[in-house]
Amino acid sequence: MSVSMLLRLAWRQSLIRLLLFYAFALGLGLALGEPWWALGLATLALAARAYWRLYRVLRFLDWRKQLRTVDGQGLWAALETLIHRRQTENRRRSRRLVRLLRAYRQAATAMPDGALVIHRRDGRLVWFNKTARHLLGLRYPQSLGEPLADFFAGQTRVRDWLASGQTDEPLLDLPSPADPMVRISLRLIPYSAREWMVVVRDVTKLMRLEQVRRDFVANVSHELRTPLTVVHGYLDMIEPEEHPELAVMVEEMRRQSQRMTQLVEDLLTLSRLEAQESLPEEPLAMAPMLVTLRREAEALSQGRHEVRVLDEAGCDLTGSTKELHSAFSNLVSNAIRYTPTGGRVTIRFEKVAGGGVRLAVQDTGYGIPEQHLPRITERFYRVSTSRSRESGGTGLGLSIVKHVLSLHQARLDVESEVGRGSTFACVFGPARVRMRSQAGDDLEDVS
Repeated sequence: MSVSMLLRLAWRQSLIRLLLFYAFALGLGLALGEPWWALGLATLALAARAYWRLYRVLRFLDWRKQLRTVDGQGLWAALETLIHRRQTENRRRSRRLVRLLRAYRQAATAMPDGALVIHRRDGRLVWFNKTARHLLGLRYPQSLGEPLADFFAGQTRVRDWLASGQTDEPLLDLPSPADPMVRISLRLIPYSAREWMVVVRDVTKLMRLEQVRRDFVANVSHELRTPLTVVHGYLDMIEPEEHPELAVMVEEMRRQSQRMTQLVEDLLTLSRLEAQESLPEEPLAMAPMLVTLRREAEALSQGRHEVRVLDEAGCDLTGSTKELHSAFSNLVSNAIRYTPTGGRVTIRFEKVAGGGVRLAVQDTGYGIPEQHLPRITERFYRVSTSRSRESGGTGLGLSIVKHVLSLHQARLDVESEVGRGSTFACVFGPARVRMRSQAGDDLEDVS
């Protein structure tokens, strides 16, 4: 029976019973000659019964006991029936929630990765599973309420990472507080408005494989230097005038050996960057850097492009001059190589919101299709293989740029549209910006 039908029937039954009861009391009172006393006693009896039923309902609700099914009629019976229904539904819902909670807890406990829940405000531990306890050396329940950063003694970047809330930038290689030989990674996931979830993963085997790969690439690249030097030497000894029939082949061999040499040098540079955790911190004067980039672009262009340099930031940077010059030069050379004759290459150094700066290299070249943009910084990834080989690229330039910027806590932003050109921007945070020295202000205007 629906609730509305039950209430209508209860009102009707209660009204009929009330009228019959008062009619009986009035008839009895008239028979005894005391009708008002009879009606008063009847009202008192009804009030006492109502208070007793109310006490009974409140007692069950206060003791959190479930009301039994009521077979009576009237409003009180309807009320108890509705309460019984709600209690039954709530108990069923509670059982389902308890089962789901137990299933979630069992799933979290069985996860091969560690999982922790921490407060966003102060990073204190709220909950952690068994894997996190083993990887981080936590103890239950003593570790609850402790700041997560306190377990990484000497690792200040963990505290800074938690404070910044970088959900898109995990910490990839950290020593475990429980065992320094175990390498772990941390990833921050939004969990609720007040809490973060931290996923801890054992990456020891992955880091070992990565180290083996880096060592292999570095060793092979280093060993290739000697045979390439020998090949270069013999090719230089062959004079095309003395052997005209070999001129074309010798020229092609020289070009390919030079490309191989450049590939080896880029591999060694990339291996060296991957092995480093930081770079020298030194003042980098941007005015002479922009002058140098302009000269390199014009030398590479040989007058085939319009080269513009705009210094709008009016400040300098802090970082490794050698590595940053290598990254900037890579972007400029790419823009020259992939821009047709008559195109324009613009190098712009400007400020961005938040106090940072960016060096953007914009060209009017072929452009990059959107589906290739997420992968262009991968090693040896090429948007167009034939065009890359014609231009002499190794496929490692953007990967080197990405690693250099990562070591400077910067990022590479790429915007491109097919047929309209591309913009590659090195974006630096305010921590890398410094006031321009007086000597830099006296340099020539590069714009």
